[in-house]
Amino acid sequence: MKKQDSGSKPKLSAKDTVAASPALKELFKDGICDLYWAENHLVKNLPKMISSATSPVLKGAIESHLTETKGHVARLEKVFELLGEKPIAKKCDAMEGLSKEGESIIEETEAGTATRDVGIILASQKVEHYEIASYSGLFQLATTLGLTEIADLLEQTLAEEKLADVKLNDIAQNEINYKAAEEA
Repeated sequence: MKKQDSGSKPKLSAKDTVAASPALKELFKDGICDLYWAENHLVKNLPKMISSATSPVLKGAIESHLTETKGHVARLEKVFELLGEKPIAKKCDAMEGLSKEGESIIEETEAGTATRDVGIILASQKVEHYEIASYSGLFQLATTLGLTEIADLLEQTLAEEKLADVKLNDIAQNEINYKAAEEA
C-alpha cells in the first residue's frame, strides 16, 4: 500500500524547533556541560593510564588520545562560545564511574603484565563507547536545533572518538591479547 502525502509540513523542522523548544535546547546545553566535565576529567585521568600501561604501542595510543582530548576540551569551549554561554562543567557520573572502574582494574592486576594492558584497553574502550554515544546524540540534537557550526564541531570529535576505539581494538587484537594469553 502506497503512503499518501498529506500535503502538510512536518510538525517539527529544524528551524521551528529552535524557537519552539527551549526545553530541548536546555537538554542539549546540559549534555554539553556533562561532556565538558568528562573531557576535563579524562585530561587528568589519562596520564595514570599511560604510566600504568606496559606496551609502548598502548602508551603511545593513550598519549596521542590525551592530546586529542585536550583538543576536545577546546572544541567544547568553542561550543559554549557559539551558544553565548560560559564554559560550565556539570559532574558526569557516568565518566566518574568508568574512571573508577579503570582505576580498579589497575589496582587488581599485576604491574608490568599484558593482562593489565588488556584491562586498560577494556576500560578505555568503555570510555570511548560512552563518548561516542554522547557525541553522537548531541550531534543529532545540534542538527535538529539548527546549530550547524556546533554540529560540525561535535562531528569532528565524534570521528576522533570512533578512531580511538578502532586503534584500541587493533592494539588488543594484534598484540596485547595474545601476550596476555601466554602469561602464567
